[in-house]
Amino acid sequence: MTMKRSAGFTLIELMIVVAVVAIIAAIALPSYQDQVRSSNRADGQAALMGLAQAMERHFTETGSYTGAGTGGADTGAPAIFSAKAPIDGSSTFYNLTIDSASDSSYVLKATAVNGQAEDGDMELTSSGLRRWDRGDDGTMDNPGDLCWSRKC
Repeated sequence: MTMKRSAGFTLIELMIVVAVVAIIAAIALPSYQDQVRSSNRADGQAALMGLAQAMERHFTETGSYTGAGTGGADTGAPAIFSAKAPIDGSSTFYNLTIDSASDSSYVLKATAVNGQAEDGDMELTSSGLRRWDRGDDGTMDNPGDLCWSRKC
């Protein structure tokens, strides 16, 4: 009488595979999420730069940065550019606003929302100063907040 060996996996083998997959996922998922946040931040930065270009066009046409907001306001949602980033995406990760505007200067802000909210807000001024509240502490006065790069 010959014994047939059944083909298949033992429970131990399956548990080892599940454990290995869980370990790989635990390592890969945070890295993937960081990359997604970084990509969304790049979209927000590009949108802020686009809004800055729209502000410059507005200045060329009117001689002032004022009145570029919705309803001719000096602050709030821009009327001259998209108010969200990414501009062409279905999900919004940043709301764009004109934080302040005068005859000769402006401050633009990208407020992080939805899945990007813990990444911090960004600002761009008419003088080219870029700030990123990378600690998401509500201020952009820390030395590390004075640029958009990971390392300043």
